[in-house]
Amino acid sequence: MEKFGSIRTAAFRSRLFSKEQEKSAHVQAKVYRLSMAHPGDLTALATLLATGEIEAQEIVAVIGKTEGNGGVNDFTRGFFTDRLMTLLSNYLDDSPEKIARTVPCILSGGTEGVLSPHYAVLCRSKVGGEKRENESALAIGATCSEDMPFEFVGTVEHARIVAETVKAAMADAGITDPADLHFVQVKAPCLTSDRIAELREAGKPVPAPTASASMARARAAGALGVALATGEIDEASLCDEAFLKDFNLFSTCASISSGVEVLCNEVVVLGMSSSWGGPLRIAHRAMEDALDVTAVRDVFSDLGFTNGIQISEADRERLKAIFVKCEPDQSGFIHGARHTMLNDTDIDPQRHIRGAVGGLVAGVSGDTRIFVSGGAEHQGPFGGGLIAVIAEAPAVEQTEGQEA
Repeated sequence: MEKFGSIRTAAFRSRLFSKEQEKSAHVQAKVYRLSMAHPGDLTALATLLATGEIEAQEIVAVIGKTEGNGGVNDFTRGFFTDRLMTLLSNYLDDSPEKIARTVPCILSGGTEGVLSPHYAVLCRSKVGGEKRENESALAIGATCSEDMPFEFVGTVEHARIVAETVKAAMADAGITDPADLHFVQVKAPCLTSDRIAELREAGKPVPAPTASASMARARAAGALGVALATGEIDEASLCDEAFLKDFNLFSTCASISSGVEVLCNEVVVLGMSSSWGGPLRIAHRAMEDALDVTAVRDVFSDLGFTNGIQISEADRERLKAIFVKCEPDQSGFIHGARHTMLNDTDIDPQRHIRGAVGGLVAGVSGDTRIFVSGGAEHQGPFGGGLIAVIAEAPAVEQTEGQEA
């Protein structure tokens, strides 16, 4: 295992091809979007591993949606992760605990409305044959920071650690220009009542008074850490007072989740790179609000999908993954009309917004296997969020590449 300061990454993922190998092979991303019947269902992946369709050594990360509540006590995330690492340990020469430190499994709970439980397996493989000249394709990188002290959760120091981890993940993906990034998924640790009590007993700073407040601050730190790494904000703008207050500071490509099941910061970056080949492409757009169907349509248009009321069934076969971040507008209004998400004591606001935005995106895509995560503090414009889509290039583009 190699270390990048406070960063961990699997050695087999960090090695680059030799000059001789580059002449006869190139790296290519593969994405498998798999459904699950329950939070511990890994039948689809187990089948693909058993048949050799997926090589365990090629799995870089897993990002998925479970039918849990998405809160502090959402144990579906840890359950799925445990099952995944146990499965991978049957194929990799390592324990489940060690694999969990190098293969991020980032899960978001909550499949409200029409959303469907699923997970995307992100792979990197060597492919024979020369890569098409001047081609850029989907690039994937992933790293994990060292376990972070609980007194850092949701602080400036947390943001700086995320920024360094993002840079390491970019290097892992071979992405040098932040402009080529389209989606940065971070899973950050959060505090629990027990962890808060431990900090107080030790006389250490307590960054947040409750577990829920800690999750929000951790998401803010993660988002501003991404923005720092990409140059969307500068070091001088980074201060604890800005967290959850100055929403002029944000990243247009960050997607942050927080949970009790991780002790480190897990980072997965998705972008475009000329060092990669293959048919997969990625695009993203910032969403101005929960009704921004224009941004949703535009991101599909960027990937060559024809404009229409809904993507056709035939065209949907090109879709490999859809990622969305969203947030209930804290002003209490959307397009001038009052919403009640923030004041509903029966249903958490994040569950409201996941169902609403999930329905919007599903209506355009015609697909319900969408990663929709709430809690978009500093992730996209205030009251909005972002959407990123991975899809195969249109047949015309692929044909032109073959002819070339």
